[in-house]
Amino acid sequence: MNGGLEAADMLQLARSALVLMLVIAGPMLVASLVIGVVIGLIQALTQIQEMTLTFVPKLIGIGLVMLLCLPMIGEALSHFMAQMSAHIIGP
Repeated sequence: MNGGLEAADMLQLARSALVLMLVIAGPMLVASLVIGVVIGLIQALTQIQEMTLTFVPKLIGIGLVMLLCLPMIGEALSHFMAQMSAHIIGP
């Protein structure tokens, strides 16, 4: 192609973007899942069926996981931006 990205380069960028999404959102989704299962188990054992009971622990858990994962997220975003910049600038 004349100056544009080739199909292999576009596939690699799309794959990198999907991996980046998993790296950014994955830890928080896993934390939310684990907290939800634990709270659901507690609700089933105690028969307390309050719908709003899961929100506060999930919010606190996701916030803590996000704070712990911020360096990893920043590094992943930085690496992806450097990769994108290299493709924009070209060879």
